[in-house]
This record gives sequence, structure tokens and C-alpha cells, in this order.
Amino acid sequence: MYVQPLSFRQLFNLKPKTLETRITNFYQSTQNSNITIQYILAIKARNQLGAAEFKYFLKDLVRDLFMNTKATRSMKRYFHYFEDYFMAPEWINLSSKVFPKRSFGETIVSTVRSLLPFGRPEETNEP
Repeated sequence: MYVQPLSFRQLFNLKPKTLETRITNFYQSTQNSNITIQYILAIKARNQLGAAEFKYFLKDLVRDLFMNTKATRSMKRYFHYFEDYFMAPEWINLSSKVFPKRSFGETIVSTVRSLLPFGRPEETNEP
């Protein structure tokens, strides 16, 4: 079933309950976390423009997207806009999940490799 994406007019004119239903239905039918995050970010902008009823809009969906799905480029890009949706310990754990650091062993190996010359010098038989 094709689900029509929301237009900017719908995002900035529809009532909160209608938007909540449409965005939730869109995500459930398409499983497209990138566009869903962008929709919610647009609603956060609407909240900043003065529509106070949109504070923490679709908080459960945002938490589910970031905590239970694989981090996409779009999620990484807009990650910091959703800090207020999570408690401090959750945010720290989520930060390490979204932006994983290489393990200590991998860091050591890459450092040692960067210090070694690219090729072994050929032995010469000169006296």
C-alpha cells in the first residue's frame, strides 16, 4: 500500500492529534526512519515558532527509533536535536550507540601501523 508523504503545509497546519496519527501510520507502513525523523524535526521547529502543544511530540516514537533501530546517516545528522527526549544516562549510552568508537585494540593497531614504514628496506650486500 502506498502512503503519501506529508507536505510542508500539512506539517505546519494540521492539529497535533491528526499529525500524530499520520506520522505514526506513515512510519508503521513504510518503516522509513529517515523521513519520520525529518517530520518530527519539522514539528519541533513548529514548536519553536510558538505552537507549545507540540513539545515532546511523538516522544515514544522518537525514543523507539533511536534506541531500537540501526543508526542511519539521517539519524546521526539530527541526533542532537532530540537530546531533551532522553534522560542523561540514556543519552550517554545512545551517543555511544549512534557514534560508536573503535575499540582500544583497533586504536593501538592503527597507531602502530601508521608509525611503521610502508615497505621493508631491501638489504644491500655492500661492504
